[in-house]
Amino acid sequence: MRTEAGRVDVDATHPGAGVHADAEETSAQPQATRDATRRPGRPRSERAEQAILDAVVEAIGDYGVDGVRCEDVAARAGVGKATLYRRWPGKEDLLIAAFASLKSPLPQPRGESVRDDLTAMVEVMASDADDPRHARQFALLHGEGQRYPRLLARYKAEVVEPRRELIRSVLRRGIATGELRQDTDIEIAVLTLTGAVMARGKHDTTPAAPGFAARVVDEVLRGIAAR
Repeated sequence: MRTEAGRVDVDATHPGAGVHADAEETSAQPQATRDATRRPGRPRSERAEQAILDAVVEAIGDYGVDGVRCEDVAARAGVGKATLYRRWPGKEDLLIAAFASLKSPLPQPRGESVRDDLTAMVEVMASDADDPRHARQFALLHGEGQRYPRLLARYKAEVVEPRRELIRSVLRRGIATGELRQDTDIEIAVLTLTGAVMARGKHDTTPAAPGFAARVVDEVLRGIAAR
């Protein structure tokens, strides 16, 4: 499919479609000088990557998925296009990375209490749902899912599914240790936990009340905790 230069084509069928790396960025500064002038804190490569992902999110908000251009993203992030291409082989990969950046990493289970581990995870999800950028992401991925089926499928497989699997691991451990009923329906439990957060964020624009995550987990555990 022909596209304008730099425009996102999420239905391209070849790996890296639409991506042509420019000449590598050059700098007149000697390496030692560049190293000496680096600011303390997050490494420059990490700062550049986050700036790029933030720029993609902003561009999607301004123009929608179809209007995202690598030239615009690079300009917003203050980097050269070659910096984008070194990190992501295709524009679709860049979009997935940007959507993933809107979700905070779920905490790794401590393995001491199913309730504590689930509550910690739901707290992170609830906090993300309170972020106004999350609503924009939800609308793009779910409201326009029919327009971008491959993008939505990749997002679910690469971003959503690993998070759900982490929740499943806590539930499976709870069954093994006897904290949860042996006949616990893990998939229904996962959908109930995540669905409660998504529904609240979609229908209530106010921040979640203190203790919301614990209440969600406790209600689910009423049904699946071992007696």
